[in-house]
Amino acid sequence: MNRARLILTFLLGAVTAFALLATLVRLPSAASPNYYELALLTNVLHLVDQYYVEDVEQHELIEGALEGMLSVLDPHSSYLSTDLYREIQLDTKGEFEGLGIEISKRDRDGFVTVVAPIDGTPASRAGIRALDEIVAVCPDATAESCLTTEDMNLLEAVKLMRGPRGTEVMIRVQRKGWDVPRPFVIRRASIRVSSVTLHLIEPGLPYVRLSQFQENSAQELEKALSEAAEAAPIRGLVLDLRNNPGGLLDQAVEVADLFLDNGLIVFAEGRGGGSRNEWAAKELGTQPGYPIVVLVNGGSASASEIVAGALQDHHRGLLLGTETFGKGSVQTIIPLEDGSGLRLTTALYYLPSGRTIQEVRIQPDVDVEPYSEGELAEIAKRERGRRFGEEDLHGHLPGEATGPEESEESEESEESARGDFEDRLEHDRQLARAIDLLKSWRIFSNLDTGGAS
Repeated sequence: MNRARLILTFLLGAVTAFALLATLVRLPSAASPNYYELALLTNVLHLVDQYYVEDVEQHELIEGALEGMLSVLDPHSSYLSTDLYREIQLDTKGEFEGLGIEISKRDRDGFVTVVAPIDGTPASRAGIRALDEIVAVCPDATAESCLTTEDMNLLEAVKLMRGPRGTEVMIRVQRKGWDVPRPFVIRRASIRVSSVTLHLIEPGLPYVRLSQFQENSAQELEKALSEAAEAAPIRGLVLDLRNNPGGLLDQAVEVADLFLDNGLIVFAEGRGGGSRNEWAAKELGTQPGYPIVVLVNGGSASASEIVAGALQDHHRGLLLGTETFGKGSVQTIIPLEDGSGLRLTTALYYLPSGRTIQEVRIQPDVDVEPYSEGELAEIAKRERGRRFGEEDLHGHLPGEATGPEESEESEESEESARGDFEDRLEHDRQLARAIDLLKSWRIFSNLDTGGAS
């Protein structure tokens, strides 16, 4: 009898403990099917480990499962291995080794798209343009190493294109108007990007190029404007955000805050309209109210769209160029315990007027198309026709070369020279139109609009 009572007491205690444990850890039940699906994943990992024809590292399987999980969300969410997480951190500091190119992927099953090449980098010098499609990456610059980007996520493509400086990579590019993709062999380099470039069109009329939003971009811009103001009080500004792929959200807010003294800059909302965050302008440190023309195009994305949209909504700047890229989502980088991380889309952002730009894009106030390749060729042809010298005279005596023979390096120098600001003033239709608008603005503001007495 005592033995039966002891057994009964033990069973009751076991049932009570099991019930308590189930309450604490929420054991799988019909109401929580996710645990059964997690068990399915564990079972598949076990089967692969037991029966796959070759030995496989379980860590590789787990990383593959994580990559697959994140890839079904959206083109900007992804799993970051420890190497990729480290590279993402370097990106925000403006230092890495590679081509100097920002990419995106509009469709999960589509090719990688160029958002913009970064100014002064190998990709920019090679002629890569915004909206080019990279259909294949050949990391060793050989046809045998080519891999299509159709099935890659963004970070896989980034990893293939990056590598030690001095090494070469080949990318196959499809551009609108081309019948077939064309190969570009590009030599990797150490990319140290200064995000702000200043030129004076004339005293009091600065041109500032903001190539991306990285650490200290707002401080660099403020410094550039102070430098311009030292030469002469600023009467107008051309702010060039073309081919600016974006970057750090806080820097975009600070840049917009330089030109706005109050009001909303941007707000972001999470799932179902929850977790709303707002960023507003402050009066302290605001630039004087001189007119601003902001240059934008299809390579202006994310953070650059926040700045352009905020200035447009507050009627603080005139947008000129072509429609922007249309990326209105916020990605949060979440570190994991092993040094890897998640890049997760956590919210959509909205401009001060409440409009979104996600797939809608920002439309410029003044629509100005850039010169086409054909138009630039015609301009170059006319310029060559204007040059006339001794060599054009019939029967001229040939001279002896006095300088060194041209090399690949001198050709690259000529390419760089063609990108100088003076050349840009002559051949950049959008910039020329922006300058005309600012000068006209000044002229009209000085007119006496009062009636006759």
